[in-house]
Amino acid sequence: MPSAAIELATLGHRIRHHRIGAGLTLDELGALVGVAGSQLSLIENGKREPKLSLLQEVARATDTDLSELLSPEPPNRRAALEIELERAQAGSVFRQLGIAPIKVTKGISDETLEAVLGLHRELQRREREAIATPEEARRANTELRLRMRAQDNYLPDIERLAEKQLKAAGHVAGALTHRTVSIMAEQLGFELIYANDLPHSARSVTDLENGRIYLPPASIPGGHGLRSMALQAMAHRLLEHERPSDYADFLQQRLEINYYAACCLMPETNAVAFLQQAKKDRDIAVEDFRDAFGVTHEAAGMRLTNLATHHLGIRLHFLRVDGSGAISRVYENDDLPLPVDVTGSIEGQVACRRFSARRAFSEQNRTTEHYQYTDTPAGTFWCSTQTGSTSEGDFSITVGVPFDDAKWFRGRETQQRATSRCPDESCCRRPPADAAARWAGKAWPSARVHMHMFSPLPRGDFPGVDDNEVYEFLDRHAEN
Repeated sequence: MPSAAIELATLGHRIRHHRIGAGLTLDELGALVGVAGSQLSLIENGKREPKLSLLQEVARATDTDLSELLSPEPPNRRAALEIELERAQAGSVFRQLGIAPIKVTKGISDETLEAVLGLHRELQRREREAIATPEEARRANTELRLRMRAQDNYLPDIERLAEKQLKAAGHVAGALTHRTVSIMAEQLGFELIYANDLPHSARSVTDLENGRIYLPPASIPGGHGLRSMALQAMAHRLLEHERPSDYADFLQQRLEINYYAACCLMPETNAVAFLQQAKKDRDIAVEDFRDAFGVTHEAAGMRLTNLATHHLGIRLHFLRVDGSGAISRVYENDDLPLPVDVTGSIEGQVACRRFSARRAFSEQNRTTEHYQYTDTPAGTFWCSTQTGSTSEGDFSITVGVPFDDAKWFRGRETQQRATSRCPDESCCRRPPADAAARWAGKAWPSARVHMHMFSPLPRGDFPGVDDNEVYEFLDRHAEN
């Protein structure tokens, strides 16, 4: 029987279990089935694969059904512990330590095996943390982005869920109020509490036992942010999320809770009606969409990517770019040529200097949107860019479409035009030949190191969250 069809270690334990249950020694069972006891010992220890005919004889001799022997489950708790320990000691994590494996004997208690296995599990957990490198996260993020691109960034199930929750809370139209968000929380059995001592590594903390959602102080500017954080916390519950098993699962959950919050802040029915009217008027503008629902420019731009293709038939792109030109958030289904690394990741790559997303930083008036047409190897694209700044520096938010769809947007009359040849390095990556010749060997710039390079890798049950801080926080507040 192929080893792929059955776990030899489990099979061996099941044979031993039924042999002992029948009161037979190895030699006695061997005599009954026609093989030496030493051969049966190898089989029971998972060192040799038995033929089906021999298994049938063993089943007959021990008065057992063949299906019982072939069950994939260990026959008892002790066998399960021994099998798990054997696998752990055969794994690369343990073998790299250069420590001799423990030989399990009858004299080793179940409690001792449990303790040793606990150490093995912790070793494996730490090893999984160590390989959760930025590269793994980038690959997971790229796979998620491509999946969302294939479905036009639209998740109908979450759209319907959000509309249902809003209706139950009595929300009809206009910007979603903090009061309505509180009602939505109450209907799920939660109270929103604003805490000054929220752990620095957590955006919010949900106390499932006492029905509380802890958020940063209500005095923090930007009501959209607080509403969004509360909605995201509720989304974990509504979407029945479990603790993330890996980076990919973590990113998927983050996408879903962000999507749910966006659906509540800018409900599909009202948002689509607004956009359809704007398209009819040939006056789609992210700033109007933003102001109509009381959200940030970035939230409005991202929400447009959820709805424009599915409901308006418009393909588009979205970029968030920092002051250095690095792309921190991206979505496109209109074939805008963007820089990618060998893993297919766009995040972290530097956008073309000719793109509106970067040229807007040089505008004198940065309170209004910057419009631009850009000729690229993939065709001409129209873009609208709004800049802003945080404590971490400047950033820009760009929403753009292919030339033919610019007719639906405000700002299409712009005379601003640029040409990008990227990814050709001669476009903006390679310095002019005369400048390179002048300064070759005569300059030594010191690079600015991005602090995220030194950020700790995810630990604990929830990536990026300090479990100790969270549990200490909950202990303090549970007493109140």
